[in-house]
Amino acid sequence: MFLLALAATLLAACASLIGPRDIELPLAKLQSGLDRRFPLSGRMLEVFDIELTHPQLALQAQADRVALTVDASVAPLLVRQSWRGSMTLSGRLVLDPARNAVMLAEPRVDSFTVDGVDPARQRQLALAVNVLMRKIVTDAPLYQIRPEELRYGGVQFVPTRVVTTPRGLLVSVAPAG
Repeated sequence: MFLLALAATLLAACASLIGPRDIELPLAKLQSGLDRRFPLSGRMLEVFDIELTHPQLALQAQADRVALTVDASVAPLLVRQSWRGSMTLSGRLVLDPARNAVMLAEPRVDSFTVDGVDPARQRQLALAVNVLMRKIVTDAPLYQIRPEELRYGGVQFVPTRVVTTPRGLLVSVAPAG
């Protein structure tokens, strides 16, 4: 009984010695994960078919945000015409503890342009594309932390903080409990 108590005490001491650590997520790794999820298609407002392609992730380290630029193709259902353009959306980084994921919060459209479309129609299209982009941001993590990244030296960790760096993201984790 004494040995069991001693072993438990030693394990607890080791866990406290390990302490917090950081997981580095380089931009290239984040971009690769994003590339696998595109192209995305959707119908908005039962009026437009929208396809988003060629995602490009950029870090805004000074603002602790991440920007996502995509090419957009918008085709009205009743017209045999489509428009091409691009959209940039940015968001603040947050952790979703239930999914052990890095997510974008407070997404905002930074720019939206469509070739050959007047400004009034461009605003209408921006609203439709913005709805699709917000759904993507809300539903899809920027990065899902793998279970093996949250175990080290026999200790279970939980994510506590995420920040941008000039080269990627830094997720801080601490021993659970």
